[in-house]
Amino acid sequence: MMHRPQPRAKRVLVTGADGYIGAVLTPRLLAEGYDVTGLDSGFYRRGWLFDDRAARPLTISRDVREVQVDDLIGFDAVVHLSELSNDPLSENDPDLTLRVNHRGSVTLAERARAAGVARFVYASSCSIYGAGGDEWRTEKSATAPQTAYARCKVMVENDLRTLRDDRFTPVFLRNATAYGASPRQRFDIVLNNLCGLAHTTGQIVLTSDGSPWRPIVHVHDICTAILCALEADPQAVAGEAFNVGSDAGNHRIRDIAEIVGQVFAGSRISIGTDGGDTRSYRVSFANIRDHMPDFRTEWDAERGARQLKAMFDRIGLTEAMFLADPFTRLKELGHLQRTGQLDASLFWTPELAV
Repeated sequence: MMHRPQPRAKRVLVTGADGYIGAVLTPRLLAEGYDVTGLDSGFYRRGWLFDDRAARPLTISRDVREVQVDDLIGFDAVVHLSELSNDPLSENDPDLTLRVNHRGSVTLAERARAAGVARFVYASSCSIYGAGGDEWRTEKSATAPQTAYARCKVMVENDLRTLRDDRFTPVFLRNATAYGASPRQRFDIVLNNLCGLAHTTGQIVLTSDGSPWRPIVHVHDICTAILCALEADPQAVAGEAFNVGSDAGNHRIRDIAEIVGQVFAGSRISIGTDGGDTRSYRVSFANIRDHMPDFRTEWDAERGARQLKAMFDRIGLTEAMFLADPFTRLKELGHLQRTGQLDASLFWTPELAV
């Protein structure tokens, strides 16, 4: 772990602390000397794939839409990870995604500012570049969001920029598609999904022709970017967006499949046809290196696939485990709604009387 100076933002609230990134981030923050409190709605707590024996902070069970100004007093920074994650989930109910991801995030930032929180690190996404084709996309490029999820990211960035002043520093981290092992594992993101398929079925199945570009970044490298954003000089990052990843992490989907096939030897790769997904974007990551010199990615796709293979072997990952609802966001929320645990607005319903 690289040496870092004493944190500028000491007391940090992490929303989505029990999520895929949060489960890796909060131990990192604790190890770096931060006083960390988590906040999480608890939607995915059934999905704990393995024990990493890491120390974790006290986590408050609450929806971010219910957080008030008084709840945020005393925090130096908020790291906001807690949104409805990924494109298929957001397209399931675009209006709900708008209420949760856009209005919920902006309201949280407004309340954080009113509470005296100095820094607000927002987990945005490279998916806002949409149908970018083969051209390199930078933070100055036009956005072309193709889904409700990506449109909300653009809207939140725009609205939070208007809140910037000399006491409130919003920072936007446009993460590439994440991959890698987390106790709160996700199998609905590309490299993780292909590794799970290869391990449990011996098949690496692409539903598209594999030609779209996707930049990918390891979850540990996302956490490093968050640490850098918390510690950076406010003048260098206030109101700025930063693509998070590395230029070498840009791959065509079929190339990711080939890497997975090399790690999971003996797997058979099956290429599909154009599945109608217009998202394709190739992204430059020079800006984050210029503004946050401490940021460096330490992982690549092959190393991430090997990490996942080692974890799968250790825990004996089965096809039933791989396909279990808690490891796919849309499936788990569907389960919670079908069983009456969540209402139509994704608030927990009252406990049944017995």
